[in-house]
Amino acid sequence: MANIELRNLTKRFADVTAVQDVTIGMDDGEFVVLVGPSGCGKSTTLRLISGLESVSEGTVRIGDRDVTDLDASERGVSMVFQNYALFPHMTARRNITFGIKSSNDFDDEEIDRRVEEAARTLDITDLLDRKPSELSGGEQQRVAIGRTLVRDPDVFLMDEPLSNLDAKLRVQMRAELQELHRELGTTTVYVTHDQEEAMTLADRVVVMEDGELMQVDPPQQLYDYPQNRFVAEFIGSPSMNVVAVEVEKRGGGYVAAHPSFEVPLPAEPSLEQAVGEAAQFGVRPQDVHLVDDPTEFSFDVEVGVTENLGDQLLILGTIDDHDVRVLSDDPRQQLEPGEVLHVECDPDRLHVFDADTGRAIYHSGTVDDRSTGTAESGRPVAGSDR
Repeated sequence: MANIELRNLTKRFADVTAVQDVTIGMDDGEFVVLVGPSGCGKSTTLRLISGLESVSEGTVRIGDRDVTDLDASERGVSMVFQNYALFPHMTARRNITFGIKSSNDFDDEEIDRRVEEAARTLDITDLLDRKPSELSGGEQQRVAIGRTLVRDPDVFLMDEPLSNLDAKLRVQMRAELQELHRELGTTTVYVTHDQEEAMTLADRVVVMEDGELMQVDPPQQLYDYPQNRFVAEFIGSPSMNVVAVEVEKRGGGYVAAHPSFEVPLPAEPSLEQAVGEAAQFGVRPQDVHLVDDPTEFSFDVEVGVTENLGDQLLILGTIDDHDVRVLSDDPRQQLEPGEVLHVECDPDRLHVFDADTGRAIYHSGTVDDRSTGTAESGRPVAGSDR
């Protein structure tokens, strides 16, 4: 096992910068997930760690070694790919052991022991003599993971390994990967575009956009305290509602004022800088609640369409020309298009972002223990650049 340190990591392809000045440390035994939309640089970052891509600028350290200029075979990493990369004419056992002697000095007895141990861990002992065409997608993925286990790497690298599986099997495999990581404790870097996968698996989540780090934090902190509007809207499903407002000072408090509503903002010093400036008010659909009768700070949402989620009802509506998403805990209620609903926002779950930079200015709720500074610093505060 080993820690990983990326320092000012940059990768250019001709005049395109795929990864820009990425700096992050990953602890020994940590499970770190890189997540972001297609083209954000997450897979390229993984390939830079593995040695499959050369570094344009910066350094990659694994353990106590600078591996920036080392070949992939010399880095002590093992990689699981999206397409499994199994040889169709070889059995599962042969796929698992293929090439192992070129990267390790294990004898045949040690290789056999490692294969049997990996097979027991992954519950594929009875599948070792089958070829890939005789295996299900989940079984093929276990074989691909088995190939990494027998090499006893310092670091596991996984590039969207579950994206080819159906929804039910993805959930099952996520649980198995969590159990495997608890058992082995090997440092793991995992790439996905699926934010649910990221939030479920990770000790820490790295959110990327346009080749840059947007935020690095544990899953719950990422959800509760996004450092900028991009993270706020990317993390969480359904996506956060974000509406342009003016922050006004009223007596000893503050209000997010919009032509169609006003929402009181529990006072915090960071709000002072937003007064009189263009701002954006954010609240998650889970934190917008239906009320039977109008109140001082309720506002009206016109129903457009609804989506039954089984245990909740997603209401897609509008305030003036703004799209708004509301989650109701009553999935059986009957709503008609054009119907007007009264809603209120949870005062402990409100967010304000700078309209120009998108950086987070304010989060209501627990505010006593925020840290300051960079994309890795935790909860954002006024003055953060992102």
